[in-house]
Formats: sequence, structure tokens, C-alpha cells
Amino acid sequence: RGERDLLATGATTTEHLVDGGDGIRLLGLHSVAPALAPASGPRGLALLLHGWEGSVDSSYMRLTAAQLLSRGFEVFRLNFRDHGGTHHLNEEIFHSCRIDEVVHAACDVAARFVPRGSGLPVVVAGYSLGGNFALRLALRAPAAGLSLAHVAAVCPVLDPARTMDAMERGLPVYAWHFEQKWRRSLQRKRALFPQLHDFDDRVLGQRMRALTRWLVERQTDFGTLERYFDGYAIAGDRLAALQPTTSILTAADDPVIPVDDFHGLKLPASATLEVSPRGGHCGFIENARLDGFAERWIAQRLADAVSLSRR
Repeated sequence: RGERDLLATGATTTEHLVDGGDGIRLLGLHSVAPALAPASGPRGLALLLHGWEGSVDSSYMRLTAAQLLSRGFEVFRLNFRDHGGTHHLNEEIFHSCRIDEVVHAACDVAARFVPRGSGLPVVVAGYSLGGNFALRLALRAPAAGLSLAHVAAVCPVLDPARTMDAMERGLPVYAWHFEQKWRRSLQRKRALFPQLHDFDDRVLGQRMRALTRWLVERQTDFGTLERYFDGYAIAGDRLAALQPTTSILTAADDPVIPVDDFHGLKLPASATLEVSPRGGHCGFIENARLDGFAERWIAQRLADAVSLSRR
């Protein structure tokens, strides 16, 4: 469905390696649909960030890109390290605290696709872990010299420790799904760089919490699982300093991100939070045709924000 909707826009999509700083390379896709853009040029450049073990080709990423393209945006979908078949680009493994390279990549994308002096607005949106990265990118954008017109996040991870607890207590299918995808990713990394990644299949056979702890203790500088989780937590008052206008959407029945975490957020006046009674984790399916609310919500929030910024 996502591929079909994206093709229907008539967009031209090109692949790009972008600079993550310190020799880090990330890969993404730039899409533009000239026939749908207004006569005055594109409405803005939208950077989209996928969830953990997703990719630029995940259905929700394609569906959201199609919605944005139809509203006149150019779209850049960015793969995180070790996602979307990019394991060969960098030696060290992905982890969720690698925000610096995403900030650097976002600045590179803006420099490439926003003509100097054009005033073309840059907006960002992300799902789940990508929503967490989008919000942390928004916090760091002013210091990085990146001007963002708006940021939208769907079901963002707020407190990783509580998310891990929720996955362990919830339906086993969620943890099983992520564990299987993560193990395959780590096996691929090991095959590419065996001199750096010598974990064996016994290690990879551990459950998610134990495997995360094993990797954090041996392949990061955090030392403990608790310090690692705290490194990318954005719960409580950690978003209070947001400067770009921001929209956050979550669902009361999300089985992965506890809704209570959202009620405890301290947000600036420029940020809005919407809690849907239903929607699951980034699903928001509306009917038997699998129409989703989230991708339309993102596109409309970003379009509205750009319209306001140009008044």
C-alpha cells in the first residue's frame, strides 16, 4: 500500500549518502513530485525518521511521504545506522543514543536541498524511536544552526526503561517481533566486521533486556543499562526547552509506550500533545482499507505550521 501510494504521486526518488560527522555515513532517499508542487516551488523540505528496525521503505514511511508530496513538500527519508540494509557503511553498531550523527546528517540534508537564501522551511517527523530522535533533534537544532519550522512525533519513546518493562509485560508478539529483527541485524553486522563484533549465537539468543545489557556493557561507554536508557530518555521536563513548534500524537491503548508518561510531560507553550483513545503503537488504522490517521496527521500538522510561518 505504501509503495503504491508513493508511486501514484509521480515522485522522482534518488538515493544519497549523507554526512553523519566523524566519517560516519548514513543513507537516505530524496523524493520530489514536480507536478504536485505549487508554481512558486516546494512548500518545504520534510525529513522523516523511521522507528527501531524499520527503514526508509517501511510502509508508514512511504505512506507519510506520499501524503507530504501531495501537499507540495519535498521529502527526505533517512535511514539510521544499520537500518535499511546499511550495515556496511559504518563499523560500530547502532544504538539509540547516536543522536549526534542524526543531527549532523539533518544539517547536511538541509544544506544540500535547501537553496541558500530561499527561506525554504525545514520540518521533521518521526515514528516511535524515530519520534524520540525527532524530538531530540529539535532540542539540539538551535545549537547546530538548523532552523526547523515544525517537528511532529507519533508515539515517541519517552522513557526507554518503562518501554522495556511494558514490552516484557505485554503480549509476547511485540518483543518477539523486535528480537527477531534485531538478531538478524546483529548477525549481519558480525558477518561484515567479525574483528569488531565477536558475539556468538549464544549471546544473540538472549532476550531483549539481557542482550541490550550485554551490548551496552561491552560496546558502549555507558557502563550500565540504566545509564544507557537515561541517555535517550525525554520524559518529564526534558522537552521543556523545545524551541521549534512541536506536535505529538500518541494513543491511550499503546501497548509499548505507557500513556502515563505523556501525561507527565512538561512542554513549552509552543508544543501540543494529542492523545487518541485508540491507535495502538503507531497504527491508528481507521477502516478495512487500512487507511491510517497518523500519516495524514503528520502531513497536515507540518503543512499548517509552514503556512503559519509564511504569513
